[in-house]
Amino acid sequence: MSSNPALPARRTALLGLLVLAGCGFAPAFGTGGAAATLRNAVMVDAPDTVPGFHLRTRITERLGAATAPRFTLAVTLRQEQKAAAITTEGDTTRVNLLGFVDWAVTDAAGSIVAQGKSQTFTSYSATGSTVATQTAASDAEKRLVTALADMIVADLTATAGDWAR
Repeated sequence: MSSNPALPARRTALLGLLVLAGCGFAPAFGTGGAAATLRNAVMVDAPDTVPGFHLRTRITERLGAATAPRFTLAVTLRQEQKAAAITTEGDTTRVNLLGFVDWAVTDAAGSIVAQGKSQTFTSYSATGSTVATQTAASDAEKRLVTALADMIVADLTATAGDWAR
């Protein structure tokens, strides 16, 4: 008698899906999901800077373009650079880029319906040529604001059932 080694894994996955269905789990952006009302309904007001552009673009990718805006997401973005690794000669070889974002969602009447703060960091190497270091810094900045945008969308998605009706 032979048995399929993948069968227990399939059974476990099926059981997990049944448990989720039984507890009322529904995809956040699915039909009737708490965050479905955010799709194409959030106008992003981010700083007119390169990081602000990347932040606005990422949030729009995740929530859709605001074709019928019901909410405005105002974002304040701040960044700091800190030396993470310094040689004995005093040269910085690694830089941490810290990102902080404050955000607030207002409805059509101008009332704040949700707000929050997020922070994260990324880093880059400063050991190459000037051009390589500048490219690494730009790439790190884009990664940083992408992560911050994803954190904002996660917060919006998690709380949408309370305010986005």
